[in-house]
Amino acid sequence: MSLPDLSDTPLSRIIPELERRLHSADTVAFLILDPDLCRGAYAGERLSLDEKRYLCRSWRSWNDLALELGCRLLTPERYDERRLLLRMEKLRHDRTFHREEREEKYDPRSTFARIRKNEEPAFYLPYFRALKRLRVENRERILALGPNRGDELEPIVSSGFRGEILGIDLNEAALREAKRRFGSLLRTCVHDLNRLEELPPERFNLILSIGTLQSPDIELKPFLMHLVQERLTPGGAILLGWPNARWIDGELLYGARPKHYPFNELSLVIKDLFWIKKYCQQHKMEVTITGKEYLFLTAIKK
Repeated sequence: MSLPDLSDTPLSRIIPELERRLHSADTVAFLILDPDLCRGAYAGERLSLDEKRYLCRSWRSWNDLALELGCRLLTPERYDERRLLLRMEKLRHDRTFHREEREEKYDPRSTFARIRKNEEPAFYLPYFRALKRLRVENRERILALGPNRGDELEPIVSSGFRGEILGIDLNEAALREAKRRFGSLLRTCVHDLNRLEELPPERFNLILSIGTLQSPDIELKPFLMHLVQERLTPGGAILLGWPNARWIDGELLYGARPKHYPFNELSLVIKDLFWIKKYCQQHKMEVTITGKEYLFLTAIKK
């Protein structure tokens, strides 16, 4: 079978063609113009080479298309002087922690346990920049809510922070792992985050919660009000993170997707972010929201 040549095909025709082929195959192969020949060109610009016309499209465009179609790009092969053989492979949507029950998710052998967020630039870079903006190395006491095994604490410790971190989580085994990693810098407490008022009245320079507030177990409004009013020092800061992505078959896919939704749906995340931003501003805090696959809200008391 001859390979379809998509080197001069508009996106409006590429999408239905690939969707049709993926309906009956796990992998599709086709020819594209080498994106390196289009450096500096925008998607859809025409390029003429030896009287043959091509449509430019970057590697980023092809990767975005693959992810939107539920696929990953495989390593391309040289086909001729100007064209590459490109293949897309369907992702296995059964290979995800999003289908695991809560108990399975926190098992050390689970899919969730295999994920290393700090190795994903889409998570690490905006998170690290948020920490830098908050001058985390100068904070003396940090409250980490739901830190699990402590992955999000690594950039803090590597920044030169030498204060104390209190990590509160219900997963005792994960906290033991975090304690093993960070030693005397980390104090741990196994406790329900919805009952923080039961703990001793301590205050912190920075309160950190990454990927915890979207849990249906958290009562967001009273939870945040308690943090701002009872746990934060004057001049303290808050850093909150929400996953706006899904982990599927080894890939980080943009866009939150509530259970039973066949498409990305952001209204609940936006609603929560807007309420938190407004509440923090009412308490004289400077608020920023950054990120893409992960959304980060920073709030600093003026």
